[in-house]
Amino acid sequence: MTNDSSRTWPRVSFDDRMGTVEFRVSPTPHIVVDGDSCRGCSTRACVTACPANLFVPTSDGGIVFNYEQCFECGTCYLVCDTEGAISWSYPEGGHGVVFHAS
Repeated sequence: MTNDSSRTWPRVSFDDRMGTVEFRVSPTPHIVVDGDSCRGCSTRACVTACPANLFVPTSDGGIVFNYEQCFECGTCYLVCDTEGAISWSYPEGGHGVVFHAS
């Protein structure tokens, strides 16, 4: 794989690349979920769409969400049908998912 004519980059397997991932947890969440707003939701799209499986339905119809291992993709925000249930913003610099160079 080449980046330009002067540099050749080594192939790295998916598993090796994912092994370089570091989650730098910000003290301020970039996603806030109002679990009470979720009680009237019939689709639970966030639960099925989240690639990190961070949305957990509660027995009383709400949702519990932990942002600490979020991939920051914004999928939950895009699929949510309940106005105001999910507030999403870009994480502050220096936090979130970080890939280290191999």
